Amino acid sequence: AVCNSNPTPCKDPPDKLFTVHGLWPSTKVGRDPEYCKTKRYRKIQRLEPQLEIIWPNVTDRTANRGFWRKQWYKHGSCASPALPNQEHYFETVIRMFLGEKQNVSRILSKATIEPEGKNRTLLEIQNAIRAGTNNMIPKLKCQKVNGV
Repeated sequence: AVCNSNPTPCKDPPDKLFTVHGLWPSTKVGRDPEYCKTKRYRKIQRLEPQLEIIWPNVTDRTANRGFWRKQWYKHGSCASPALPNQEHYFETVIRMFLGEKQNVSRILSKATIEPEGKNRTLLEIQNAIRAGTNNMIPKLKCQKVNGV
C-alpha cells in the first residue's frame, strides 16, 4: 500500500513478504493520537536485525533508523500505558509479526493473498484476517490512488 501511494519508488524486500508499516494506538472514535510527550529516542540496536526484515523503510532501505524514530515519536509515544516505553513498543511489533495469531503475512499467505501487485477487495482481506485470528475484526485504512 505504501509503495502504491508514494511517489518515491519502493525497494521491495528480496523475498517479497508483507512488512509492517506501523503500530498505531487508536481510539474507538475520533482521530488516532499522535506525537504524545515522551523521553528522548534511543537506538534499539539489539532489535534492529529483526526490524530491518519486518519493518523496513521501503522507500529508502538506508534510512531505517530515521524511519523507526519517526514511528516512535508519531505513534509509539502515544501507546502508554499499554506499551510504557520504546523497547516495549518495538518488541511488541516483533512479537505481533512473528506470533501465530498476529502474523498478517502468514495469515494472508494462507488465504493465497501474496504481495504480488494484484488488486484485492477490502472484504477479501478482512475475511482472510478474520479467518486467521479467531474472527477478530481488523482495523484497516485504505488509500485511493487515481480513483482505485
